[in-house]
Amino acid sequence: MTIDLDQKVFVAGHRGMVGSAIVRQLQEKGYQNIVTATHSELDLTSQQAVDIFFETHKIDQVYLAAAKVGGIHANNEYPADFIYQNLMIEANVIHAAHQNEVQKLMFLGSSCIYPKFAQQPMLESELLTGILEGTNEPYAIAKIAGIKLCESYNRQFGRDYRSVMPTNLYGPYDNFHPENSHVIPALLRRFHQAVQEDLDEVVIWGSGTPMREFLHVDDMAAASIYVMELDGAIFKANTQPMLSHINVGAGVDCTIRELAETIAKVTGFKGKLSFDATKPDGTPRKLMDVSRLEQLGWKASINLKDGLENAYHWYLGNIDQARSK
Repeated sequence: MTIDLDQKVFVAGHRGMVGSAIVRQLQEKGYQNIVTATHSELDLTSQQAVDIFFETHKIDQVYLAAAKVGGIHANNEYPADFIYQNLMIEANVIHAAHQNEVQKLMFLGSSCIYPKFAQQPMLESELLTGILEGTNEPYAIAKIAGIKLCESYNRQFGRDYRSVMPTNLYGPYDNFHPENSHVIPALLRRFHQAVQEDLDEVVIWGSGTPMREFLHVDDMAAASIYVMELDGAIFKANTQPMLSHINVGAGVDCTIRELAETIAKVTGFKGKLSFDATKPDGTPRKLMDVSRLEQLGWKASINLKDGLENAYHWYLGNIDQARSK
């Protein structure tokens, strides 16, 4: 399949961790017309603003990486924000893309779309087969709606709107907020502070037993572009009817305890690790079945230790920026 590098590609959420990685890799591949907009330039929750943007810019392709995201604490504290903002962003962008004859769109979802007790590793077909994890149900429902929006526009209008479901992501430009971040940036920040303050103990939320899979954002960006560039005939030949989403992950997982021990080594922390079992663990295990993506020809290449070292190096060089999030 010949790739047209002159197509006008809109990356929604280009300042976020995933969006920025997609922009970097599109540039490296030679794409010449990458369109971006900051929140002050374009409020994606405003239907009118999004409609005008698409009418003005004549977009050819869309990577929908914009979303309101956060960890367990943020999801518990701000459920209305998570479901409302994500629903509005998805509905506005996907509908405006259709209205303006954008044939190709990539929607980035989340592994939290799968049931709390889904079969492990989680197949794409596990979607909507059981109850969701309660701590992030509003966010998960919004992401499921995004998948179904893509499927519905494909069914009704013949669009080519694809969805990728990443596992837990980390890397440069992550959110290192002390309360609203995900587990890896939260632990990197906490262990770094412990080293700086010469503490002899770091306390980690939960029992340490849940198992999680982690994928470096550069791998996620590479997978997103790879799936977007797949020939439509190949894509359809490898999908089940009405199944537009593809899992993206590393294919291996580890316990939270093992993650914390690795982060301690990466940051140089020599003290004790303690686990506060009174805090929520979340889903017992979340491992993606990535066989479908591997059959399509893509596999993750960055191992966890190397990825953590890369993320920590970025954090050290951008502490002021990371603290402001």
